[in-house]
Amino acid sequence: MFKLNMASWDRIGRAVIALVFFALILTGTVSGALGIVLGVVGVILLLTAIVGFCPLYMLIKFSTLKS
Repeated sequence: MFKLNMASWDRIGRAVIALVFFALILTGTVSGALGIVLGVVGVILLLTAIVGFCPLYMLIKFSTLKS
């Protein structure tokens, strides 16, 4: 279906950033429109980290995964 294009360090970094975003939202540090934006970005980062594929990387023909 699609070819993986993310290295382990890239996937871990995205997951950590997503968890930080979620923590900021859940603790009430960030709320309102910024909270919604961070939540959406966090979900996207977490999903791409889980599947190991970034559509944006594909569009610009980039990969952090070394063949």
